Amino acid sequence: MTNNNDNIIQPFLRWPGGKRWLAKRINKLIDIKNHLRYVEPFVGGGSIYFRLLPNNAIISDINKELIITYKAIKNNPIKVLNILRKMPTGKEEYYEIRDKTYSGKIETAARFLYLNRLAFGGMYRVNKKGKFNVPYGGDRRVSILWENNLIVNASKALKNTKIYCNDFSNILKNCQKGDLVYCDPAYTVTHNNNGFLRYNENIFSWNDQKRLANTCFEAAQKGAQIIVSNAGNESILKLYRPITPIAVQRYSGVSCQTKGRGSVKEYIFVINKKTIHKKVISDR
Repeated sequence: MTNNNDNIIQPFLRWPGGKRWLAKRINKLIDIKNHLRYVEPFVGGGSIYFRLLPNNAIISDINKELIITYKAIKNNPIKVLNILRKMPTGKEEYYEIRDKTYSGKIETAARFLYLNRLAFGGMYRVNKKGKFNVPYGGDRRVSILWENNLIVNASKALKNTKIYCNDFSNILKNCQKGDLVYCDPAYTVTHNNNGFLRYNENIFSWNDQKRLANTCFEAAQKGAQIIVSNAGNESILKLYRPITPIAVQRYSGVSCQTKGRGSVKEYIFVINKKTIHKKVISDR
């Protein structure tokens, strides 16, 4: 796996909880030259993926429309853009398009990108029926996707990447020695409602958090190098104990209310055979 950071590709999605801030520091955290394959089971906006630009990669997410969009951009970027260019960006038109559903994958991808640019905060949220319900956030220049070549450049970067819509456990269980795995599960930076909410109709529960930790340790036991971003709270700390996390402070502006914005703490866990050994000893 090689790092081509001389030609950094900008992510094409606005993604709350995305890791653009971490992408700038990722090379200080890991030496990617020592790995044969990059695996990202919660790809979301893909900030880390596009920063590393791996030659051999697997990306996945459980969000079906997100994965349809990645695949459409990989295989048919111009067709997606041709539809997107014709979509009006006014408030009334936004709600009309938000309420529509498309059977075609190219149209579905164009709609996803359109909503991502115009929805409040770039949020992805659906109701219990699976319908996207984020309000209009103003014209955020959908045209930036073609004016800055975000879609075309992303398509080139995705050329040799395998893309799946799957649960993280099914991706992690196939990881092995030589793999670099980055896991960024959906979580909030506070601990309300157990602190772990997925950006679609399913809840990323505490059981999912435990399942993730266990699956990561199993993959590391097989020789994979795992990096996990997670909420900076005591519950998460206990879950990955005795591994000492890297604690980072960052600014979070994803809130409708001013009091919900500000500096937050997050943890980064590095899991490999060495840290697994520490866990085995502590569990005895």
